[in-house]
Amino acid sequence: MTPLFENPLKKSLRKGRKASGAWLQLASPLTAEILSQAGFDCLIIDMEHGPGDIMALVAQLQAMNGTGCVPLVRTPWNDFVVVKRILDAGAFGILFPFINTRAEAKAAVQSCKYPPEGIRGAARSPRAAGYGKNTGEYLSHANDQILILTAVETTEALANLDEILNVPGVDGVFLGPMDLSTSMGHMGNPSHPDVQEAIEAIERKTLGTGKILSTITESWEQA
Repeated sequence: MTPLFENPLKKSLRKGRKASGAWLQLASPLTAEILSQAGFDCLIIDMEHGPGDIMALVAQLQAMNGTGCVPLVRTPWNDFVVVKRILDAGAFGILFPFINTRAEAKAAVQSCKYPPEGIRGAARSPRAAGYGKNTGEYLSHANDQILILTAVETTEALANLDEILNVPGVDGVFLGPMDLSTSMGHMGNPSHPDVQEAIEAIERKTLGTGKILSTITESWEQA
């Protein structure tokens, strides 16, 4: 009997529980193996700023296999071809950088979902579907189980946040403090009062919709 494709992180977040994660930026399966056993709920493989390609991604996903730690990927761009390859490799969710408008958020969602909800191409052979052994269970549940987060990291995204949050299929947002502060004219200074005010607005609006709010911190105390 083939296993049901289920995303435990998304299930937990839907219940309002908090989760902890860490970044994987070295494209190393050894790092992925170590951190996936460290007690985090998820790891985010960074293909935007990290050096890894699709084969490095596969190696990291294989290293995490069986640990219970959920693999997410920050895609290098809002490109449906790249997203398709990332999801077919076995990622359980995508973090989209530089999403500034409702249209861009809608395109991000569509790239993650099979028709009729989206435009993701379906295939039996990819790793995500068990190389053909778990095709039915994966294809029938992927649309609901893939976690979709969009980054709020510019003044444009901040101005359009209400519309972005209202896009069906967007599970939540990732607040990018470094890029947001730079976009606001305070280069790499999230602690600036103007930036802190913007961050509070993002938190308030996101939590007000019941959607997921995520961000990056430099310490457990800050988290």
